[in-house]
Amino acid sequence: MRLLHEQTTAEAGDLFDDDVEVAVLPTGSVEQHGPALPLGTDFIAAEAVARGVDRDDVVVLPTVPVGVSAHHRQFDGTLWAEPETFEDYVGEILAAVASHGVRKLVVCNGHGGNTDALQRAARRIRGDRVAFVAPWDWWSSLGGLDEELFDQSGIGHADAMETSMVSYVAADLVREAKLADAEAGAAESWGKRVHGASVGFDTADFSESGAVGEPTRGDAEKGRRLYEQATDELDALVDWLASRPFDALMPEPHR
Repeated sequence: MRLLHEQTTAEAGDLFDDDVEVAVLPTGSVEQHGPALPLGTDFIAAEAVARGVDRDDVVVLPTVPVGVSAHHRQFDGTLWAEPETFEDYVGEILAAVASHGVRKLVVCNGHGGNTDALQRAARRIRGDRVAFVAPWDWWSSLGGLDEELFDQSGIGHADAMETSMVSYVAADLVREAKLADAEAGAAESWGKRVHGASVGFDTADFSESGAVGEPTRGDAEKGRRLYEQATDELDALVDWLASRPFDALMPEPHR
C-alpha cells in the first residue's frame, strides 16, 4: 500500500509512471457521533478501509476529513462545508491526480451526507473526460452482513455498526462508558415524518443524544468482520477498474 503523502516528488513520479493504475481518496466528516464515538468516526473508518487494500497498483491519497455535515451543526465540534464547496474541492483534488496520469479513481467515502456531492463531482469529471471516478461508501456492499450482525439493512448514525467499526480500527477512541447514554437518547431510525412529510431536517430534530440506532450492540469482533468485508469489496472494485481501458470507461459520444 502506497501513501502519496509519504512519497517524495521523485518517488511519486516513478509511481505514476510505472506501477499505479488506481488512486483511492478517503473522505468522511468531522461531526458529532453522540457521546461515545469520536467526531472523526466517518473519516477514520474510510481511511482504515482505504489503507487496508494493500497492493502495488494502488496509491492512497491524503484523507479529506471535513464533509457535508450542516445537519449536525447543533452539536458541539461539528464542522461542515457546503455541498457545492465539497463537490468542487474533491473534484479538483481528483483532477490534480489525473493530471499526473492516474485517471482511474475511487472515492472511499465514510459519510452519507457526502454521497450526492461525490456523485455530481464524478459525473462532471467523467463528462469532461478528465478521469473516471467511482464514488463508493464503505458500507454499500456488505452482502447481508449488516442484517446478520445487527438485524438492520444499511447504516444508522453512531449506531452498532459504526461503534463496531471504530471499536476495531481505533478502539481507544470509543468511550465505552458512554454507550448506554448514547442509546438512551438515540432515535430509532433516521429522520422525522409528520403526515408523510419529512420534517427532520437536522439530527437535533429527532435525536437527543445525536445517535440513531443501538450503539450498545457494537463490538470489535463485529467491526473486524465489517472491516474485512469492506476491504475485500474495495479490492474487488479496484480490480474491476484496473482491468478496464480508460476509453471504455468514458461516455459514449453523442449521436
